[in-house]
Amino acid sequence: MNQLDSIKRLANKFSKLPGVGAKTAQRYAYGVIDMTSEEVEDFIAALREVKNEVKYCSKCGNFTDKDVCDICQRRDSSIICVVAYPKDVLAMERVSGYRGTYHVLHGTLSPLDGRGPDSLRIKELLARVKEGVDEVILATNTDVEGEATAMYIARILSSLGVKVTRIAQGIAMGSELEYADEVTLQKALEKRTEIG
Repeated sequence: MNQLDSIKRLANKFSKLPGVGAKTAQRYAYGVIDMTSEEVEDFIAALREVKNEVKYCSKCGNFTDKDVCDICQRRDSSIICVVAYPKDVLAMERVSGYRGTYHVLHGTLSPLDGRGPDSLRIKELLARVKEGVDEVILATNTDVEGEATAMYIARILSSLGVKVTRIAQGIAMGSELEYADEVTLQKALEKRTEIG
């Protein structure tokens, strides 16, 4: 039996989401068929709302529905934790006790993928540091790209007289922050070391 074109198109759209393979996308498409018309309309409305309302914070680059996110408005701006993606902010926020702000790079250095320093929000980080920051915590993933990004930023910041630290290696090499548990992240944050 051939699959209907409308189901194929919907499954194809779902498969473009990160981590969704062909079989999962097909299950999602069939799941939509089983929804009521009201549930489908609510689903569509939620998609539109996210697309229309969510934007990047003008200071840190994290997701927000305002110009400046709540974290930037309420936290100690003298400490900045640099992460690669907004999802990493959520992971770090699971750690109780951190009261500084964040800076989201929106990627890591990867010459093979065409991502150099100008592709990341490094200039914006430098501008923030020059406004009076005491410490920059580099919390990129411990994979090759994350390490290269951390070392690059540390070299640049070393000339600005700011303390630059790297989260401790309590996180396994090659792993991603969003999958680390709270205790591991807490220890990594507490045992961070100065670099540069």
